[in-house]
This record gives sequence, structure tokens and C-alpha cells, in this order.
Amino acid sequence: MCKMGYMQVEEHTTNMLHLKRSPGIRSWSLLIGIASIGLAAAYYSSDSILWKLFYMTGCLFVAMQNMEEWEEAVFDKTKKVIELKTFSLYALILTMCRRGQEKVVMDMRHLRDVCVQEEKVRYLGKGYLLVLRLATGFSYPLTQSATMGGRSDVEAVASLLKRFLGLEELQCRWEQEEEAVREEDELDPSTDSEEEGDSVQ
Repeated sequence: MCKMGYMQVEEHTTNMLHLKRSPGIRSWSLLIGIASIGLAAAYYSSDSILWKLFYMTGCLFVAMQNMEEWEEAVFDKTKKVIELKTFSLYALILTMCRRGQEKVVMDMRHLRDVCVQEEKVRYLGKGYLLVLRLATGFSYPLTQSATMGGRSDVEAVASLLKRFLGLEELQCRWEQEEEAVREEDELDPSTDSEEEGDSVQ
């Protein structure tokens, strides 16, 4: 396992890249802090047991709602697919174990770029995350939550993905093809002659 700040590399072979992310220290601290408030309110309150249970469960649900999710990204060259998995403890409890995990599957052949995007994190300032841009015009964030660490951690994962997928070579090839098409359009006199013929008529 290789830790890169933004995500951990669980598996890295020629045909498989498995990235994983778990809730950070900030999420666990927030969970413990809010849950402690509910516990303290129930302990020092003179209300009935039902109200005390309400205090504790209410604070616990608020804490879980603000907690980061467990996230995985699997890039499989053999199957030509990208799988983004998200597991939420809050969704798991709220839906009674029926919808704790969500998964998005994409065709790897449609991937065109991986870029770092800046995002505002409520109460905490700026964060960064990776965005997968597809040829279909859609974009998907690699993770649902941005990291508050340095931008360099996210850029390191972006560079790893580009090397694994060969995106830099593909982008150079696309740029060369576009430049060749532009040069052909500039050198092709047929377009100019047709325009002149139309103007004479």
C-alpha cells in the first residue's frame, strides 16, 4: 500500500490501478466531538430517558452526516472500465442497509483528461480534487470530497493516473492531428476558389 495524501494506492500493476480513500482525522474528530456533545447533554440533563436518547441519536446522526465517505477508484485496462465506488455510513444506517454503497461504471476508452479542480470547502476554505473528463462531455469527480492538504498531493495522483493510462501520449497525438488538419485547411486552395466563384456569381 502506497500513501499519497489524497488517495492510497492499494494495487498498481500493468493492467490494474486501485485507489482508495478513507475518512481522515478531521472526520473522526468531528464525529467524536459532536457525539460527545450529545452524550454530555444526555448525562447532565434532568429530562426523561426518551429525551436523553433523542439528544444522543440526534447528535450522532449529525456527526455521521458531516463525515467523509469511504471511496475507491478502480482502473482496469483488461475490462476497459473505470469503477468509482462510494460507501457512506450515514446512507447505510438511514436506508436500513439497502443503499450504503454507490457505484459508477465508465468506459475507459472515453476518458480524455484528468485535471485538478479547486473547490470551496464549507467553513474550511479551499480544497482540491481530481476530475475525470470524458469525450462524451461529462465530467466525474474522482472523489466526492476535496482534500484540505496541499495541491501537490492531488497533482501526484493525477500524474500517476496519466502515466498509467497513457493520457499524455494520447493528448500529444490529438494535438498533432489537430495541427495537421489546420495546416491542410490552410494549404488547400479549393476552399478559397469556391468562395471566389460564389462571389462572382
